[in-house]
Amino acid sequence: MFSKDIGIDLGTANVLIHVKSQGIVLNEPSVVAIDRNSNKVLAVGEEARRMVGRTPGNIVAIRPLKDGVIADFDITEAMLKYFLNKLNVKGFLSKPRILICCPTNITSVEQKAIREAAEKSGGKKVYLEEEPKVAAIGAGMDIFQPSGNMVVDIGGGTTDVAVLSMGDIVTSQSINMAGDIFDMEILSYIKKQYKLLIGERTAENIKINIGTVYPGARDEKMEIRGRDMVSGLPRTLTINSKEIEGALREPVSAIVHAAKNVLEKTPPELSADIIDRGVILTGGGALLHGIDQLLADELKVPVLIAENPMDCVVIGTGIMLDNIDKLSSRKLI
Repeated sequence: MFSKDIGIDLGTANVLIHVKSQGIVLNEPSVVAIDRNSNKVLAVGEEARRMVGRTPGNIVAIRPLKDGVIADFDITEAMLKYFLNKLNVKGFLSKPRILICCPTNITSVEQKAIREAAEKSGGKKVYLEEEPKVAAIGAGMDIFQPSGNMVVDIGGGTTDVAVLSMGDIVTSQSINMAGDIFDMEILSYIKKQYKLLIGERTAENIKINIGTVYPGARDEKMEIRGRDMVSGLPRTLTINSKEIEGALREPVSAIVHAAKNVLEKTPPELSADIIDRGVILTGGGALLHGIDQLLADELKVPVLIAENPMDCVVIGTGIMLDNIDKLSSRKLI
């Protein structure tokens, strides 16, 4: 009868939804397949992801979010509407309250777009919270004490680095360097080095199965297939972890640089706390092999990967939903 409060991690790569008192009820890729001729939505989520790079000319698989913000408003709205209808969270007479996460550096126009998309897809009241803050809460950090906590949230479109204390962000930086760029770097390396064209999904499989960012940490091989740029015919080749480490060196150094920037701006008392507590890695990018070792070497502080890095943000929205009335009384973004 009554609607439920819901938390949404509206990610560039995946959408995760947490319903109050039910936990995480949805985890699907942020992909929508539409028919170009009729503008009709054909598939959303996992079903649409399977179509990426494999559709006829009139069907196109779109990722409506780019770099953590809405790139295509109408399609984002259609995607949210589809997910919310699938979950059946609307009450008979009332609409759900929605808490959505966004990167730290987005503009007020981008915030408005996220809020409007959520309202149009069926939300009564929409709250926006900054992603690293919610990720830190989801990772089990007690950010409401007067002590420093540092979180690096590596998602699909953005990497958010933040130092938190007393329940808020002290210093932060958000860069458009994350999982999607890693895939693109692998794709372009193979194109340049071997004159072989591969798809995004193959690049992602390479990253997950044999990729590393710490020199010498992994030594594995993988067979990949693609289209030869010279002959135009299908071809198979074998690549190894060392090559992927070289291909990912540049984008990963941008993340290290952002983390150093945030630490340099952090008040000394909080820096001392971070040496004790370490840095927590969240987001899908935290699963990239060797990223914790590399950051620990570069930042000279302990670096730990959160328990369920992919789910930290959405778990955090769930914890914040339990205190949503406190949120209502505070000014939100």
